[in-house]
Amino acid sequence: MKNSLEKKFNINKIILAYEPVWAIGTNKIPQMRELVKTIKFIKSECIKIFKSKKFPKVLYGGSVNPKNIHLFSLISEIDGFLIGGASHSSKKFIDIIKNYYK
Repeated sequence: MKNSLEKKFNINKIILAYEPVWAIGTNKIPQMRELVKTIKFIKSECIKIFKSKKFPKVLYGGSVNPKNIHLFSLISEIDGFLIGGASHSSKKFIDIIKNYYK
C-alpha cells in the first residue's frame, strides 16, 4: 500500500478493496474480529500516508453471498462490498442486497 499510494492523490477519491486470496470463491470468510482489525489497519495506514484525519473507503470481497452478508453488514468499518461469483446470478445478487438491509 505504501508503495502504491502517493500523497498527491486525493484521499476523498480513493476506494480500496480488501479481499483475502484464500476467501475468493471458497465460501470461507475471515473471523469478524480479524476482519475489523484488518480494515482498521488499512485505514490507519492511509492516515499515515496522507497525513489526514479522513479515512478512505474500504470495500470487502471474498465469498460474499446472501447467507453471510448480514454478518458483514454489522461491521461499521466496511464501506461496501465486492461481489464476485454471486453477481453472476441476478437472484443471488438481489438476495445479497435484500439480506444486507434485514
